Amino acid sequence: MLNAANLETRVTKGLPWLALAYADMDWDWTVQNAKLLDRQNRLGFVVTLASQLASKSTDPHRAGRLREYLGVLERSRLVKEDTLCHDSLTEAERNWLRANRPAEAAHWNLLTDMQAEHLPHATL
Repeated sequence: MLNAANLETRVTKGLPWLALAYADMDWDWTVQNAKLLDRQNRLGFVVTLASQLASKSTDPHRAGRLREYLGVLERSRLVKEDTLCHDSLTEAERNWLRANRPAEAAHWNLLTDMQAEHLPHATL
C-alpha cells in the first residue's frame, strides 16, 4: 500500500493502526522492501504515528518494538520530498502542506497533514 501513488484518505489514515496492531510483524522484511522501493520515509512516518499512539497504551512491548524499527528507518531517511500516497496533489496543495505540515511530516519529508491526535480510531 505504501507504494501506491494515490490511496483514498480513509485507507491512508488506517496505515498507522496497521503498524500498531501488527507491531510484531516481520519488520526486517517490511523495511527491506520499503527501501527497495524508496518508500522508507512513508513507512517511517506511519511508524512514527503508530509509535505515538502506542506510547499512550498499556503495552510497553508494542511501543518498544515500534521505537526499535523507527530507529532502523531513521538511519535510511531520504532527502527527497514525497507525499503519503497522494501524488495527485495540486501545486497549491503542495505549497500549503509545505507551510502547514506537522513536524513529524516535515522530518520525514512528506507532504501530509496527518497527525496521531487526529486518529482516535487507531487504538487497540
